[in-house]
Amino acid sequence: MKRYLNLAGATLATALALTSTTALAQVAPEIVRSLGAPDTAETRAGTLEFKDGVPTAETASKIYDTLDFTRALNAYNNSYRGASALAIVKGFEEIGAKPGDVVIFSKLMDSTSLFLTANADTVYYLAGLDLSKGPVVVEQPSDAVGTINDMWFSWIIDVGGPGPDRGLGGKYLIVGPDYDGPLPEGGYFVAHSKTNFALYASRAYLVNNDPQPAIDNVKKNLKIYPYKPGSYGTSIAQALEGTVSLAGEPKVPETKFIEGSDLSFNTIPPSDFGFFELLNENVQNEPATSYDVELAGQFAAIGIVHGKKFAPDERMKKILTDAAMVGQATGRALNWRYAIQHPDWAYYEGSQWGSMLWQGGAYFETPPPNFKDGKFEPLDPTGARTLDSRTAFYYGYTLDSPGMIMRIPEVGSQYLMSFLDPSGTPFDGSKTYSVTLPKGIPAKAFWSFTLYDNQTRSMLQTPQKYPRAGSQSYPSPAAEAAPDGSTTVYFGPTQPEGVARGNWIQTDPSKGWFTILRLYSPLPSFFDKSWRLSEITEVK
Repeated sequence: MKRYLNLAGATLATALALTSTTALAQVAPEIVRSLGAPDTAETRAGTLEFKDGVPTAETASKIYDTLDFTRALNAYNNSYRGASALAIVKGFEEIGAKPGDVVIFSKLMDSTSLFLTANADTVYYLAGLDLSKGPVVVEQPSDAVGTINDMWFSWIIDVGGPGPDRGLGGKYLIVGPDYDGPLPEGGYFVAHSKTNFALYASRAYLVNNDPQPAIDNVKKNLKIYPYKPGSYGTSIAQALEGTVSLAGEPKVPETKFIEGSDLSFNTIPPSDFGFFELLNENVQNEPATSYDVELAGQFAAIGIVHGKKFAPDERMKKILTDAAMVGQATGRALNWRYAIQHPDWAYYEGSQWGSMLWQGGAYFETPPPNFKDGKFEPLDPTGARTLDSRTAFYYGYTLDSPGMIMRIPEVGSQYLMSFLDPSGTPFDGSKTYSVTLPKGIPAKAFWSFTLYDNQTRSMLQTPQKYPRAGSQSYPSPAAEAAPDGSTTVYFGPTQPEGVARGNWIQTDPSKGWFTILRLYSPLPSFFDKSWRLSEITEVK
């Protein structure tokens, strides 16, 4: 112990000797300047002023405005999906559809109603699921492709072909966040939702260019009803454990179908102050645990808190209105002009055909796994959310599923979007354009183009009603191939001379548009990019 004390004393003595003979060292002036605040600074927030590092009251006010705007903008971009999900529910309510009712488009989706980038190729049937009173059973018909999402468009489970029933049909049991009762031992595909309400969305393919067989199958077999604990799926052995009482089978109500074709209604959120009112409604409807704490923090920072009244003052309303405007500009910039920020979203090098989904997959984090020799090869997680791709996707599209973005030949469908011509100019509805698909279009089932209005991101409204062209002959004539096997499709206000009706999609001279190429049951030549369609160019 004495030895250590002597060492300590020697160290102290040495330090005292040094300070007595030399001046104390100082941190370099440039470092001190980098840590502090100047008297004035010009920034995006305006001129900032400080007195010995203390912001003036005016500067502090500018900073608070900037913080509120930034958090409102983040809330808009990060939660457009939630507002969009609720907008669909409210759109269904507008046409009289209650939870459990099925909105079906027997004559296919058309341009009469406003839906984000819906197709005019398949029979859509959709429903809201109220899980607040207990689990809900969905008896899924065969020959379908679909998904179930919660009210933040978070994926719950796929149904039909990409789901566990693999297109054969089956019973799905969707369980809400607050249910703690007994569940069946088997007989159902069980999935859990973080929200009290969920969206069921499915589609069926035409049979020999006729939608009626699909419609008949859906109307005969689709059932949605409350689950009854202790009924089918529960064995007597399970009841003997005392965790559930045996029960008879529930009375399955007749499914109410509401025809959506030809109806005019809206399912898209507003992009003004009303957006935040819709967002607040969703926050109040759903558990605070249905979204992550970071997003909850963004909501709370602008006055949206579960269980509390949303009452912004005039200053905050103006900030929220500005944030909504910049938010929609963000969604549009990331879609229409993705090459400025994300040239890697182009599917082909130097092309205007692209998709944001390949960057982070359905979860907007890691690209979808490779598929080789019938087996998936998952990629290493990146650990980073691809925020721009998520913002871009939900601004223009709805519902999410791993089945939407996968590299499996002959399964599901793939999408390529084009917003600009090769020079980067938006498409003009008063001009005529063309695109050529070489021989061997990589779609085992069928393919199509659909045109969308730049403003609403819904089907372009023209006298054609179905703004599409493709290989199916319903609801518009099939496109015809040239003698060399290639197929050219034209987009313009009038049908070009000598062009078959099925090879022309009408545009509106007063509106801009964009398009999506859909390949149903895509073939390997799409994934390896050995097949490539042309860019969309103006016909001179």
